[in-house]
Amino acid sequence: MREVNLRSIDLNLLVVLQQLLEARHVTRAAELLHMSQPAVSRALQRLRDTFDDKLLVRTTQGYDLSARGQELLPRLQELMGGISQLVAEPTFDPATAEDVVRFYGLDLEVACFLPQLMSVIRKEAPRMRLEIRSEPRDQFEMLEQGDVHFTITGTTPKTTEDQYRRLLLAQTSTVCLMSADNPLANTELTLDKYVAASHGLVSITGLGLGVIDHRLAEIGRKRHLALRLPNFMTAADYCENSDLLFVLPEMVARKIAHGRNITTKPVPKELTGQPISFSLYWHERYHRDPMCVWIRQKIMEYIQAG
Repeated sequence: MREVNLRSIDLNLLVVLQQLLEARHVTRAAELLHMSQPAVSRALQRLRDTFDDKLLVRTTQGYDLSARGQELLPRLQELMGGISQLVAEPTFDPATAEDVVRFYGLDLEVACFLPQLMSVIRKEAPRMRLEIRSEPRDQFEMLEQGDVHFTITGTTPKTTEDQYRRLLLAQTSTVCLMSADNPLANTELTLDKYVAASHGLVSITGLGLGVIDHRLAEIGRKRHLALRLPNFMTAADYCENSDLLFVLPEMVARKIAHGRNITTKPVPKELTGQPISFSLYWHERYHRDPMCVWIRQKIMEYIQAG
């Protein structure tokens, strides 16, 4: 078999070749291709030079395929069909999809936003699987490396955001969570009373101070941290029967306090900051992926529905 340099071949000629072999007639092929008959004749001559074969041969009934043309036609039809599928817009059918969609999020962030998505998946895409990861990791690194499709977070990337897309899910203020039996539950929570209390801190990484500690440092104050937890879900267990206070996003505090002997109080005004934004992030590589587009649409639908 002779070696072929594809760079020296006009691959557009393959479209003409397929039509010529199927029509077995230069003029008819030209009409189907919306080309002039002389242009198709010139293309045929170039194809004959490329394949070193007549491809179409004259008979008493008109044109017929050469042996090489007969061998090429089914292979060419398969090849051109594959190219068409390669270039065509990919589609996604949730009813038959068996995709796995992977999320990263902390326990309460996941609990606030993903049960609704799971309900949608079970109804509309019953063969799909939702996988949720919450281990201590750099969530944006996981997006960049393709370990997950989405992450739900109240933080922002430390590096450039050009490679990430974002959908705002919710905004919430912070509140102070405490036992309903705590003496502070029935009084105004001033800065002095807050600082005098003992506190719990949810720290996913287990390192460093919390945002509140930095705000206190800015005004020359400090609080006593009696407990550091790795997740939100257990905060209610620790403050319900103790004097500990936790400062948490309101939507998170409301969820973990439900049905518990727990109440919330406004954070002292000196410690009030900007609302916390929870966002859905995904990497640019998945922006046009049909499955990921469908997932984002479903999330937007139930967020807009309130």
